Amino acid sequence: MAVNDNAQKLRIDVISDVVCPWCFVGKKRLEEALSLADDVEAEVYWRPFQLDGTIPQGGIPRQDYLDRKFGPERAKTVYERIKGVGAEAGIPFAFDKIAISPNTLDAHRLIRWAQATGSQSQVKQRLFELFFLEGKDIGDHSVLADVAEDFGIGRDAALRLLASDTDRDEVKGEVEMASRMGVTGVPFFIFNNKLALSGAQPAEVIVQAMRQALAPDVAGT
Repeated sequence: MAVNDNAQKLRIDVISDVVCPWCFVGKKRLEEALSLADDVEAEVYWRPFQLDGTIPQGGIPRQDYLDRKFGPERAKTVYERIKGVGAEAGIPFAFDKIAISPNTLDAHRLIRWAQATGSQSQVKQRLFELFFLEGKDIGDHSVLADVAEDFGIGRDAALRLLASDTDRDEVKGEVEMASRMGVTGVPFFIFNNKLALSGAQPAEVIVQAMRQALAPDVAGT
């Protein structure tokens, strides 16, 4: 692919959770936006959020979680809507395959470590696919270690790190910081630390936000 020497550089921080279907849709739409804005050279950083940090290590049965969060009937309605949006975005959500709702702290630790190998977006994508398309338990260390092996972190190294407290407090701190910033829903996009956009917005809306963040009049620049 040709390099655009005149491309404007843009930092994008995305606060999201790997068990959030709207975050999966948001990632797809961000990728579409980046393909539309080929004059922008973006660096994307994936930041942690937990939809439910009270879920214990080892997770809970998915149906119990849905009954607690939505009630059995409303959960079906919510899923049908998201399935429709997912189909438009090219995501064949397979909610019926999900048996466990995991605590996502360890998944976010893995995403953090992936930054060192330049594979954050790939790891994030694979975790989305494992959970929403294959129904895997992405709180399981063995599942996470397999992802680590595929993207240059190393299976054994990941298992050692996951068994330790490495970066546990740092990830929790980032989740708490998002809350202090007023982030209550995800995905939440921050462009050049100047402009924020909440929700899985259409690609065209994301492009508009990107260009606003690059404009010299933003934040008085």
